[in-house]
Amino acid sequence: MPVRLRKLVGMIVLIALVVLYALIATTVATYRLAESPWWVHLLYFLITGLIWVLPAMWIIRWMEKPQR
Repeated sequence: MPVRLRKLVGMIVLIALVVLYALIATTVATYRLAESPWWVHLLYFLITGLIWVLPAMWIIRWMEKPQR
């Protein structure tokens, strides 16, 4: 796969990942954390705000791989 095409596909997947992840994390927080104290909300959004980086790193690493 050419590098430019891989970067285009990677950016589309990365944008879709961020949007879907944000929607899912917010929906879960809305339904599961409604009656929780503020520190549970803080901890939840701190953790979920950092977890999306792991698949994003994999996608970026795939995008930057040299062409064979």
